[in-house]
Amino acid sequence: MKILSVNCGSSSLKFKMYEMPEEKVLISGLFERIGEKGSEYTIKIDDLKYSKEVDLKNHKVAFEILVEELKKNAIIKNLSEIKGVGHRIVQGGDYFDKTVVATDDVVAKIDELATLAPLHNKAAITGINAAKEVIPKAVETVVFDTAFHQTIEPVNFLYAVPYEWYTDYKVRKYGAHGTSHKYIASRLNAILGRTNTKLITCHIGSGASVSAIRDGICIDTSMGLTPNAGLIMGTRCGDIDTSVVTYMMRKKNISADDMDTILNKQSGLLGISGVSNDSRDIEEGISKGNERCVLAQKMYVQKIIDYIAMYYFELGGVDAIAFSAGVGENSIRTRIDIMEGLKVLGIVPDYEANNVRGEEKLITTSDSKVPVYIVPTDEEIMIARDTYNLCN
Repeated sequence: MKILSVNCGSSSLKFKMYEMPEEKVLISGLFERIGEKGSEYTIKIDDLKYSKEVDLKNHKVAFEILVEELKKNAIIKNLSEIKGVGHRIVQGGDYFDKTVVATDDVVAKIDELATLAPLHNKAAITGINAAKEVIPKAVETVVFDTAFHQTIEPVNFLYAVPYEWYTDYKVRKYGAHGTSHKYIASRLNAILGRTNTKLITCHIGSGASVSAIRDGICIDTSMGLTPNAGLIMGTRCGDIDTSVVTYMMRKKNISADDMDTILNKQSGLLGISGVSNDSRDIEEGISKGNERCVLAQKMYVQKIIDYIAMYYFELGGVDAIAFSAGVGENSIRTRIDIMEGLKVLGIVPDYEANNVRGEEKLITTSDSKVPVYIVPTDEEIMIARDTYNLCN
């Protein structure tokens, strides 16, 4: 059965098609700058990779070209072979604790929740509608980043604000990256050979979060009502004294929307370094002696250490820790900096083993009290699995 996993942004469409249940990747690719000048797409099949510049007026056109590529590369002969299309949705609120079929009622709820993730949820709806037009007979499903975190108890998901904010306005911690954290946890359990585990999973990319997972169930996570909570990220500030917000709004006479932009798009690594939101650029700045890059890296690492330490005690110890996503999988320096900051927990880094990028690997020594792994994430396969199950 052929299943298509899709992640739509406001101007992008990332996809991967699988043969299920074998979980064989047939084709993958990315459509970029949809609705903008200079739009293009990239296709990858096995070791073959090619790009084309093309006018992508909207997501429907992107899906139409995608279908053409599937036929041209003999992935399918006709549309009826595509049995399911699974869409990644960032915010599902407390409506959804699992993957569901994208009915009109479900899409309406995704739209309702767009105020909590305006760029992501609106773009996903655009993708769902475009896919339904181009591939009308496929089962359309929606996989929520927040679903995995719906097992968190009120003691951990509520804020100490008037309780009516929760009951009347649904103000609470929802988390994000849940599909990734669920995958990482499943891989760690497979590596450890058991499911009765206490795990800390670190999805560290441009957006970043840490989760505490007991026996496959999420008990806490660092992101909050929105993705701008918890860790310092590429352009997001993470945890902050809320009085800073109102203080600076008065000082600079700026609106709530302007402050939202500053905290989400002009802060984090970019705000501290003044150089970039990219960890690679920060490391390059450090090598050149840029003191603000040094500071940005120290702050970035310290916040990750803080959350790992907090979840270590919340779980009552831990069986394994994993690094994943763009920085977690590829930044040799950041992983070492974090592990060295956690030596008090008996973590002993294996410097030689850690000298890899994007490879599933144990990166602590045999005498380390807590094993630490690199686990490359795979949100697309989680989407494909859930979609395949619903198609059946």
